[in-house]
Amino acid sequence: MNNIYVYCEIEDGIVADVSLELLTKGRSLATMLDCKLEAVAIGHSLDGIGAQVFPYGVDTLHLFDDARLAPYTSLPHTAILVKLFGEEKPQIALIGATSIGRDLGPRVSSALGSGLTADCTSLEIGDHEEKKENKVYKNLLYQIRPAFGGNIVATIINPDCRPQMATVREGVMKKEILNPSGKGEIKRYDVNRYVSDTDFVVSVIDRQMEKSKTNIKGSPIIVAGGYGVGSKENFQLLHELAAVIGGEVGASRAAVDAGFAEHERQIGQTGVTVRPKLYIACGISGQIQHIAGMQESSIIISINNDTNAPINTIADYIITGTVEDVLPKMIRFYKKNTK
Repeated sequence: MNNIYVYCEIEDGIVADVSLELLTKGRSLATMLDCKLEAVAIGHSLDGIGAQVFPYGVDTLHLFDDARLAPYTSLPHTAILVKLFGEEKPQIALIGATSIGRDLGPRVSSALGSGLTADCTSLEIGDHEEKKENKVYKNLLYQIRPAFGGNIVATIINPDCRPQMATVREGVMKKEILNPSGKGEIKRYDVNRYVSDTDFVVSVIDRQMEKSKTNIKGSPIIVAGGYGVGSKENFQLLHELAAVIGGEVGASRAAVDAGFAEHERQIGQTGVTVRPKLYIACGISGQIQHIAGMQESSIIISINNDTNAPINTIADYIITGTVEDVLPKMIRFYKKNTK
């Protein structure tokens, strides 16, 4: 009762990074609330899941293992979570804001009448005072996410309905092992108690999966461009520099909207969150929406002809100049001095 539950997204027996990130955050929230962290794994051949999740501080793992449950389909996974949450009464339930999570989360929250905050970028615990009713709510989940096209950051609460449900974007939470030798309790369930034959009316005949050609999230070096780069042609300088130093190319929302780069390269509150060892920001002004997606980079280099650009306030090194002048010199010197 009143514990924190995380739905673990699984592909080929491997727990998704976003789920491990949520377990990390869930562990810290559970410690603050003095409750347990519980994980839910639904699929087939799940014997190795415990070894993957217990190091992240999971107290209890709920296993629903059945050949019919993999790959993911909406109805059986929804039926299991709805019944499990109805029995266990969690106070918080977290799901990754992936294609699966965006399908599953609303179905479960609607069936439970709990409400859902989608695409959160931060989760905190705090109190809320309802002045009209002269009532104070303690230890609520602050569900924080960008709103109005990323122009504001909204904090959403759910005072009365449980569980407090949220989907969270991949990359916005850190993934940190709590104890490499961590252990926990495994509960195995009879799947037939939670699903009916009608839940399997849809079956997956075939799947075609294509991996993204970019790996922005996992790259230790990112060369990112903003609207100040000026054109799609100038963005080729970023690609050339990234190729020389072994990095990936990212972009701000303004650059993506202008057609300078593909959407999958977008960094920020409405894109991906990154934490590279080196982040080279080219022609990026540094709006708060973009900074939120890269401010935890180890080293930030800003290349900008505006000395008052907001990104300069968080940059470790500032190069004042235009992208057309600076990048060719960097490319030339990197080529000369790189073995």
